[in-house]
Amino acid sequence: MIERVERRAQLEGVQNIDARVADVYELPYQDGTFDAIYMIAVIGEIPDPGQAMREFHRVLSPTGTLAFSELLLDPDYPRAGTLVRWATPAGFRLQRKVGDFFHYTLRFEKAQMTAGSV
Repeated sequence: MIERVERRAQLEGVQNIDARVADVYELPYQDGTFDAIYMIAVIGEIPDPGQAMREFHRVLSPTGTLAFSELLLDPDYPRAGTLVRWATPAGFRLQRKVGDFFHYTLRFEKAQMTAGSV
């Protein structure tokens, strides 16, 4: 996948991309590095999605967006409600849902945190 992304970026003249392989539970980035994380048919393949969500929270900026698109045809398809249950304890709040049971996109924002949370 990394090679495909790099090849496509080169073909399309995209230069502001840095494709890497990393441990989803310990991403090699500083806190607040990213403005957005967008995953398409991936979260269901992560063995501990709750732990991954906490790491996404760490690397997202305070106004960062976390988004997931899922398709029923994916064998690891999580229902939208399941994704919300994984994201909420990690400090995210559902901002918008688009789609239906067969395919959807969920967009989350960082929830206002209080002392002692995440």
